Amino acid sequence: MSQANPTDIQEPIVNLQGRESWLTVENTDKSVLRYAVVGFAVLFALWHIATNIYLNEPGKWQNAIHFAGFAFLASVTLSPFGKYADRSWAIFADFAYGLLVASAALWVAGAENGVYERTLSVTGQSWQFTLMDWAAGFLLIFAALDLSRRVSGWVIPILIIISLSYILFLGGYLPGVFRAASLPVNDVLFRTMYNDEGMFGILADISSTNITLFMIFGGFLVASGASDFVIELSKVVAGRIRGGAAFVAVLSSALTGTISGSAIANTASTGVITIPLMKSNGFRPQFAAGVEASASTGGQLMPPIMGAGAFVMASYTSIPYATIVSVSIIPAFLYFLSVAFIVRIEAVKHQVGEGVDLVVNRAKLLSGGLAFILPLTVMIYLLMSGVTPSYAACWAIAALVVVSWFTSLAARIFGRANFEPVHMGPAKISEALLIGIRSSIMTGILLVSIGIMNNAIVTSGIGNGFSLMIAQWSGGSLVIAILLIGLASLVLGMGLPVTAAYIILAILTAPALAGILADSIIIDQLVQGIADPAKSAMFMLVDSPHAAKVATGMLHEEAVALMSAMPFELAITVRPLLVDPAMQATFLLTAHLIIFWLSQDSNVTPPVCLAAFTAAGIAGSKPMATGFESWKIAKGLYIVPLMFAYTPLISGSLLEILQIGFFALFGIYATNALIQRYAEGPLNPLLYGLIILGAVGSYWPLNWAANIAGAVLVIAAILLSKRRQEHLGSEAEQSVSS
Repeated sequence: MSQANPTDIQEPIVNLQGRESWLTVENTDKSVLRYAVVGFAVLFALWHIATNIYLNEPGKWQNAIHFAGFAFLASVTLSPFGKYADRSWAIFADFAYGLLVASAALWVAGAENGVYERTLSVTGQSWQFTLMDWAAGFLLIFAALDLSRRVSGWVIPILIIISLSYILFLGGYLPGVFRAASLPVNDVLFRTMYNDEGMFGILADISSTNITLFMIFGGFLVASGASDFVIELSKVVAGRIRGGAAFVAVLSSALTGTISGSAIANTASTGVITIPLMKSNGFRPQFAAGVEASASTGGQLMPPIMGAGAFVMASYTSIPYATIVSVSIIPAFLYFLSVAFIVRIEAVKHQVGEGVDLVVNRAKLLSGGLAFILPLTVMIYLLMSGVTPSYAACWAIAALVVVSWFTSLAARIFGRANFEPVHMGPAKISEALLIGIRSSIMTGILLVSIGIMNNAIVTSGIGNGFSLMIAQWSGGSLVIAILLIGLASLVLGMGLPVTAAYIILAILTAPALAGILADSIIIDQLVQGIADPAKSAMFMLVDSPHAAKVATGMLHEEAVALMSAMPFELAITVRPLLVDPAMQATFLLTAHLIIFWLSQDSNVTPPVCLAAFTAAGIAGSKPMATGFESWKIAKGLYIVPLMFAYTPLISGSLLEILQIGFFALFGIYATNALIQRYAEGPLNPLLYGLIILGAVGSYWPLNWAANIAGAVLVIAAILLSKRRQEHLGSEAEQSVSS
């Protein structure tokens, strides 16, 4: 049975060769080169903290230094030379290559003013580059291709090549909305290097100011023993109930998700403890692995950090980070309770996990709890007070270090029977920084590299083409649009980390999805009639027989047909005039959350589901069977996005959100019971009917009568199934005794 290192919070990297272990804490290699790389990594982590608090480099410089450091680390640790990686010539080549790429990044940042000055001095000419500018730019594009291949495989490099080809020459050969003008090479190079959407633009900002700092914070939580607290707390909460070991997996994965930001790393770090625990508790190996993979996937949806997605979302939508986190609390609870419900059904169905008492290490619970709760509280308070996420992360790190000193002092005073502290001295701080920076290599490389694609999409306008395609294929149907996006996210997620898949999908499809959501408001106005001549006149441009009824009102079906016939270019003009800006922002946030949730499904959905495969390796179960099991358990990834779309789960008042969330729990339980064909006992045709009707009533948005009736029907089905199980059990006992 393969085991993952619980202190390793990095998502597995494709094509690891040779010297990747240089950045692991357990490595005992005392060579000068390894010490140099480790020392650089620690200093690089400290620079990320300093640059977000005290230093004040211009944005291009900060992002260039950020990429330069990660490019060097990726070059020297992820060698392309395979079994020859330890040869002196290979080490020299990797170091030289890493230094060249780092130098190119710094050169590009320093050359920006010179490019502007030379271009302005030559009237009527395009961007003027020196030979060094050309060399540095091409080297950076090559490095983006090469290093992204090393950390995540071939998908990103292929997409980058297609993107560059599209704006250089390919767009001129494509038909319809995908046709784009070809740009000269120097224009493409300038836009790639210096545009806000390019390599050192918005996405690099997110990586250098937020994601890396939170990865470093996660390193401090791991090194300080806070991850032990997560497991011990889960044992306290779930240790004495049926199937308690599986509930430990759900709870610990939810909490660990705030540390790792990676479903695969979450599975590896908690799974080595929870999966054997579940198996010993009596759960089937593939079910145990499926629970861990599904719960770990939910860690990316768990506030306050939500992996890297919340930061990307905040940057793209201009909606405050605190708002995104606050509206995600209830949905996250719904997801984890959906996993917990299926655990309960499985435990009852197979009679496993009856009252197993899980031993709790109270010393780890107390000392680790202080190291986990207090810094996280500091971070959440600062985030909610309106400071930047990077500032909050830095102070949370400082709070964790101080807390470790106090727990160490308490251990000396009260004895180590009460505390098992980890004193964050220089060695432990260096270890935490090393863990954090190692876990950031993938995102540091990918987000800068994806900037090349982002620039091509924005420059060419192909995002509008994709939005038009989604709108046309869906025919204005929200559920079909969501299905199309879900399919696209699954395909992209087969070769991309979920954050990268979310970014690409958000760029391409969020405008279309937000537009379809906004159209529901416009359709209501069309049904009532739009009396304002300036607004109603715009609909006269639509080739539809229903356009003449805009001022007087029309049937709902006619309004839907009118909006479906409206050209995309006209629709994006009409919406701002007819939909309140606050509602437009809500629809945009809803679209991004739907895409973000759907982008997680590749972790647990066959044929390529890396979190499930990781869990299968730990459980010793069949990978593909585990994938289907995890997909079945994680159906909350599909239920909750539909609730985003069809209920005011995001935009409603607190009472409305609580009503929707509370009754949705009955619907989610009913959905699980239908999938498992079991509740507290086996289902018969009558109980199937009750469960289905109960689910419909429970999901019905903001209808108290339907909600209460649905909840009552679900409860009745549960009680009747339990009674049926007891009856079948008594019959079995009588047949045995006779």
